[in-house]
Amino acid sequence: MDSIISLLEGFATAAQPEYLLYALIGVVLGTFIGVLPGIGPAMTLALLLPVTFSLDPSAALIMFAGIYFGGMYGGSTTSILLNTPGESSSVITAIEGNKMAKAGRAPQALATSAIGSFVGGTIAIILLVFTAPLMVKLAVGFGQQDYFAIMVLAFVAVSTVLGSSVIRGISSLALGLMLGLVGIDAVTGQQRLTFGIPELSTGVDVVVVAVGLFAVGEALWIAAHLRRSGPDVIPVGAAWMSRDDWSRSWKPWLRGTALGFPFGALPAGGAEMPTFLSYAAEKRLTRHPKEFGKGAIEGVAGPEAANNASVAGTLVPLLTLGLPTTATAAIMLAAFQRYSLQPGPLLFEKNPELVWGLLASLFIGNAMLLALNLPLAPIWAKLLQLPRPYLYAGILFFAVLGSYSVNASTVDVMVLLAVGILGYIMRRYGLPVVPAIIGVILGPVAETKLRQSLQISNGDWSILWSSAFSIATYAVIGLVLAGVILRAVRRRDGRERLSSLVN
Repeated sequence: MDSIISLLEGFATAAQPEYLLYALIGVVLGTFIGVLPGIGPAMTLALLLPVTFSLDPSAALIMFAGIYFGGMYGGSTTSILLNTPGESSSVITAIEGNKMAKAGRAPQALATSAIGSFVGGTIAIILLVFTAPLMVKLAVGFGQQDYFAIMVLAFVAVSTVLGSSVIRGISSLALGLMLGLVGIDAVTGQQRLTFGIPELSTGVDVVVVAVGLFAVGEALWIAAHLRRSGPDVIPVGAAWMSRDDWSRSWKPWLRGTALGFPFGALPAGGAEMPTFLSYAAEKRLTRHPKEFGKGAIEGVAGPEAANNASVAGTLVPLLTLGLPTTATAAIMLAAFQRYSLQPGPLLFEKNPELVWGLLASLFIGNAMLLALNLPLAPIWAKLLQLPRPYLYAGILFFAVLGSYSVNASTVDVMVLLAVGILGYIMRRYGLPVVPAIIGVILGPVAETKLRQSLQISNGDWSILWSSAFSIATYAVIGLVLAGVILRAVRRRDGRERLSSLVN
């Protein structure tokens, strides 16, 4: 009941004309970005961070949340019409969606994607509204050692689950932790990794690192692999669905939502795994098995609902624990920190108007997205014909301008370019970017929690596993590592069997 009352008060905040405008800007910009291949919500938020500090925190965060949801909506358009996912979470949508488009059913594919995203997102936001206060009540009793254990779990999860190689994931995390340690040690007063540069004594700005890794690194990577010929876009009319399409889609929407929300709340859960599981479930449960692989509408409906439901799930640990589980959530955490706001139990206590206004705006933004995506599908499709060289040149320009504006420092621009080149090298050698950015943001916080725990115990390391929650968290970490080792052993055995058969 308290959650409903708080949500109604949040609607009073979110319904103010100023916040409605920023919600609209966010969803339009997010859809625009999601439609364009290679540009995701994480890059967009990174680019906007330097230029939104003058905004009211509620306005900025409402706009960022709209971009997050809009990017998920827009990514499906590229998958369906180009067979080129704009986001990794839209890969599964391309399997059936592009086949539907080639068969002349692009409007139906876009419609079930948009409506499925709305259904999944709305139900997941409702779950978020009722789940977040429960998580806050649980988190109130956490000690410093519990928060440290949670961050260790995040580090282990993102470095072992994301990417094709555990070594690459750990290497990416190590790079992020190293960047997070730059500056003056808060306890000893010694400079760390500053190389005698005075401007680095205050540390590397998270915004500059985020823009460098995502915007500059991605722009350089795309530019190096840019095709001269333009993409062949399948023409599309207004999105619509027949009665048969509705009857085949509503159950996949609900099942996709049930998979997407809990996975979004898990460290390194993201949207990729639930979309894959949703597709596998629909392929198993369908009454039209022969259509799968040829354009089955269930294969679009379920994954797209799971995709957007996972976004709301991501906000549960972000708002209640300050724990980002995706790259975009990590950038949003950086935005909170730039406004001197630390997500967690105290955020709900000290800034209830901001939190509940943000949650209420998610309902409003989700409705706006449905209204935008159904009638405007042909317009979004035309965006795919934008010249890529101009687009990425503009991204580089605004990345440099935005990073300079953070502190009006040329050193920040040099750091931006260095980190951008690092981002390009990481992509070149298959190192995932997410562990690096999470290491930069959570590394200093984890160090603080560790030191506070040891100060409380007078240097006794056993405090780190002195609570039931921390023990349970380390047990989960052990299970994750055991799963990684088991997977590696199975891969090795598989290669050995294959080698023996060949020989």
